Amino acid sequence: MPAVTVVSFGFLHGDPPPAHLTVDLRHHFRDPHVSPELRYMTALDEPVQQAVLGTPGITGLVTAVAAAVDAFTAGPSAGPVTVADGCAGGRHRAPVFAQALADQLAAAGHTVTVQHRDLHRPVVNR
Repeated sequence: MPAVTVVSFGFLHGDPPPAHLTVDLRHHFRDPHVSPELRYMTALDEPVQQAVLGTPGITGLVTAVAAAVDAFTAGPSAGPVTVADGCAGGRHRAPVFAQALADQLAAAGHTVTVQHRDLHRPVVNR
């Protein structure tokens, strides 16, 4: 199977990275940033992971994007595939989604690399 790279990012930190498939998580999924107790945490913290993965629709979207990756990698001229997923700041929804997608793809036999472009950046005040 071709290699898959999953890149999480924040739209507030610049343009999306180049990708075969880009997923925008900003408008349809609950943002942990709005909860004061989660705002300064990141996707590396369990409470943020629980908040994001507990949002209705997220697990279905992970499964749908994994199916899209399978379609890309099954093509006659299939090569490496890049998926970019973004939220506002790149610290909460996008990196949790990226890891969940990577876990599902790896369980299906894909070789997956995960990159978090903006996870290290400070909280965006908005």
